[in-house]
Amino acid sequence: MNWSAIVIALVQVVLFVFLAPLLVGIMRQVRARIEGRAGAGIWQPWRDVRKLLRKNPVRARDSSWMLRVGPVGLLISSLLLCVLLPLVGTIPFDLIPSDLFVIVSVMLIGVVALALVGLDSGTAFGGMGSSRHMTVAALVEPTLLLSIYALSIPAGTSTLSLIVQTRLDTPEIIISPVSVLAIVALSIAIMAETNRLPIDNPGTHLELTMLHEAMVIETSGRDLAWLQLGSWLKLAALLGLVANLVIPWGVVTDFSVLALLVGVVTIGVKVLLLGVLLAVGEVFLAKVRLFQVPELLAGSFALAFLAVTASYLVA
Repeated sequence: MNWSAIVIALVQVVLFVFLAPLLVGIMRQVRARIEGRAGAGIWQPWRDVRKLLRKNPVRARDSSWMLRVGPVGLLISSLLLCVLLPLVGTIPFDLIPSDLFVIVSVMLIGVVALALVGLDSGTAFGGMGSSRHMTVAALVEPTLLLSIYALSIPAGTSTLSLIVQTRLDTPEIIISPVSVLAIVALSIAIMAETNRLPIDNPGTHLELTMLHEAMVIETSGRDLAWLQLGSWLKLAALLGLVANLVIPWGVVTDFSVLALLVGVVTIGVKVLLLGVLLAVGEVFLAKVRLFQVPELLAGSFALAFLAVTASYLVA
């Protein structure tokens, strides 16, 4: 049994459970400062989760068991992402595969769980949000697969930890046209997957713009806490993946206590810096119209397809 992989996975889970609310708090605070507001402080998401966990959820009378299981399902899928992605270290498990197909499948579990929560509430808003959410997911998943596949060609494997390891050993491939095209496509897909601007606005409750908030608007108490924490964990984990693909230095390749500490600090700084950049960008972005979202995601798919084509032509 690979004990070093198990230790790194446990560290990743604990670190990202702490880091995800802090990331969201910093992003909200950055947006507030740029917009001329005082903001609620970087620890407000933690206070919100703690308050919600103390409250019993109020569910619709005709709701099914899905409204109880769905929020936990989203949280578990996000925790699995924290276990399987190469965030702190690239040491893979012996028996558990962490290739891109497994990662995308785990993400899809959370997507379906969230959509079923929206449908099970039995409201027009919930059904509308779930419908929009599954439409976006159907457009995003091929781009995720194709962009990571383009990055996997130089590595000769679809295992994400080995892809990051290859980019660390041969840094010249990081600034290649194939890598740039794939990273841009992956970034757009991740913004759509995590319901960020310009695809979705997490700070609004307007009917015409809602995706994520429409699905969770009828949830409360502990159910809402699990949904929020699961969504924040997914955002932090995917930002960590992009950060390690672009700047792979600092990840643990040979296990030691010192290397583990360096890996924890490095991924924390990378994720928070990327979150700040995302928040600054969102201030100057407007949400695109719903009917323009497929055009944007089709563009990201075209970039990913070009990256795959170019990788074979260059090779």
